[in-house]
Amino acid sequence: MQLTKAEEQVMQILWTMEEGTVQDILKGFTESKPARTTIATVLSILENKNFVEHRTEGRVNIYKALILKEEYSKKQLFGFVKDYFNGSFSSMISFFAKETNLSIEEMDTLLEETRQALEEESDNKKE
Repeated sequence: MQLTKAEEQVMQILWTMEEGTVQDILKGFTESKPARTTIATVLSILENKNFVEHRTEGRVNIYKALILKEEYSKKQLFGFVKDYFNGSFSSMISFFAKETNLSIEEMDTLLEETRQALEEESDNKKE
């Protein structure tokens, strides 16, 4: 499920804080702070979508993300690749390499970094 821009902004702040009140989340906005009621409404929508939950302490609700940022990012990336590049990561990488004028050396570096990360991940799974 994809989040709206407003929902994603709130989630980005909540992921950074791990948990917080409406007021805490409001403080996380650096520019053009939305109204307190707007944040509360967005949190209610996120709760209905099962992205957040809350507990009540006194008269204050404390919100916590139910989905990890990495999990959401992964779903969005795979959806993006599927929708725009027919599910082909190599097509996506080729597109970005052309659009950003990556040099052969930069592409080799990316390939080597990816290879090392995959090897480390494979080694960690064996342990």
